Amino acid sequence: MHGGGLELALVFLLAAVLAVPVFKRFGLGAVLGYLAAGALLGPHALAVVRDADRVLAASEIGVVMLLFVIGLELSLPRLKVMRRPIFGVGGLQVLLSGIALALLSMGAGLAWKAALVVGLGLALSSTAVGLQLLSERKELTAEHGRLAFAILLFQDLAAIPLLAAIPLLGAHAGTGDGNGWLAVAKAVAAIAALVLGGRYLLRHVFRVIARTGMPEVFTAAALLVVLGSAWLMQLAGLSAGLGAFLAGVLLAESEFRHELESQIQPFEGLLLGLFFMAVGMSIDLQRVAAEPLAILAGTGLLLAVKFALLLGLGLRPGRLDLRGSLLLAGTLALGGEFAFVVFGEAAKAGLLEAPQRDRLVAIVGLSMAATPLLLLLISRLAPKPGGKPSRDYDRIPDEHPHVMVAGFGRFGQIVARLLWAQKIPFIAIDPDVEQVDFVRRFGNQIYYGDPTRLDLLRSAGAAGVKLFVVALDDVEASLRLVGLLRSHYPDAVVFARARDRRHAWQLTDLGARAWRELFGSSLEMGRDVLVALGMDPAQAEARALRFRAFDDRLMEAQRLLQDDEDALLQSAQDARRELAELFEADAGEGALGRIVDRRD
Repeated sequence: MHGGGLELALVFLLAAVLAVPVFKRFGLGAVLGYLAAGALLGPHALAVVRDADRVLAASEIGVVMLLFVIGLELSLPRLKVMRRPIFGVGGLQVLLSGIALALLSMGAGLAWKAALVVGLGLALSSTAVGLQLLSERKELTAEHGRLAFAILLFQDLAAIPLLAAIPLLGAHAGTGDGNGWLAVAKAVAAIAALVLGGRYLLRHVFRVIARTGMPEVFTAAALLVVLGSAWLMQLAGLSAGLGAFLAGVLLAESEFRHELESQIQPFEGLLLGLFFMAVGMSIDLQRVAAEPLAILAGTGLLLAVKFALLLGLGLRPGRLDLRGSLLLAGTLALGGEFAFVVFGEAAKAGLLEAPQRDRLVAIVGLSMAATPLLLLLISRLAPKPGGKPSRDYDRIPDEHPHVMVAGFGRFGQIVARLLWAQKIPFIAIDPDVEQVDFVRRFGNQIYYGDPTRLDLLRSAGAAGVKLFVVALDDVEASLRLVGLLRSHYPDAVVFARARDRRHAWQLTDLGARAWRELFGSSLEMGRDVLVALGMDPAQAEARALRFRAFDDRLMEAQRLLQDDEDALLQSAQDARRELAELFEADAGEGALGRIVDRRD
């Protein structure tokens, strides 16, 4: 490396500040900007950094932190019900991709043992690139985003036996030392130790630290948990990110979840950018220039095979629509950073020669660089519904509102009228220009704009808003906005309109308080129906309140099952029986008969 640590840090930061805005300006995304900057700074171009492996090893902390934050969004019960997409779709993806790519490797001249390792290594996708692209596009909570995460999680688990098998398949296999199976045993023991220790110790540790009232100590403790969990998994020969993910899952239901997320995210973003730069540095541009046709053909073949298989898996067992399946395939068709480790171990075991390893590393790196472009192409071929705004957005002044209402349809208007009657300052924004013009005719102060844009929120004074009301019609837009608000304004309260139960679950997972748009009015009408049939009004009111309490409990229980369709259907059937039993004692034949008699 040229220069000292300070000079190198300045070069990295300067490259990120220059490259990422330029690439995002042209719609290419931050990931491609980081990769390009890394390739330019690496040993195969300007050679500002000569040892890319050391930078890659250090920057993996960014991936570790990303997986910890994602783990905080889940919980052990939620992870348990995700077993079908994880082991079903994820298992099929690794198996089918591994077999197809292994056969192609054998056709290219590799022996069957080497081809098997190469096929399974290429079957693994990049967790860091995939999740970052989903996060940039606000698609982590979408159907294809959740399925992509399940597949990536299985791939991390599949890497355990793959690494253990490489020495057994290598040139010196057959010594009978049992190191491969010992590695598997160590991996299982490490996972068990982390789960058991974390489940019974972590909350108590953070409670003690929180009582000190020292934020810097809490931050240090959060970093210690993340890096300590990663280190434990690494000692056992596993992915460091898997350890951090498990630690996040164990803390997902604790009262410290949001505080931990806010402490880790600033480190995560910067270090993840460094990781992408390090991946760019690992791309051997000289090798690509020397064998352009072979490496480009290999990259295209890798993307094509995995894309086709993922598209089919998304449509059939994944139950996605065509657009979701295309986005899933585009996100995960690339190779993964774990392939670098697999191919390195395969070379040490005598399965691969150094030039073969270098070609494979270049193919994986180029596939990572091509993925943002592939997703951009898919987005244009399968555009989201809705066109461009017919006029420029309004300039929104900062009037220091206490409440911001996003969406001024029938739902948002009722909330706004109640605020206006109490003289509570609020600001209303709607992305539908026709709706804005219509309600303005009745004297409403409303602005035309896209509330999912951070610059618009800032100009409207969102930093001082105490409560956000998200009443947008579009489900995806409401999820994007809630995610944006929780990231940038974590102290504000967020109330969000939900179209249905699934939408309500997604909003709750993001940290908002969800209000189903038709539930309250339907329940009131049901109460009045009972009164019209002859039931005493007080009794009808009590029944309605009891039903609301029952449904609220059911909503929370089913939220943990939302990723398991079979468990969800069984829960609905059980709830129907439970509801009947709940009212059976009060609604006997006599009471029901009296209602019918009064009707006649």
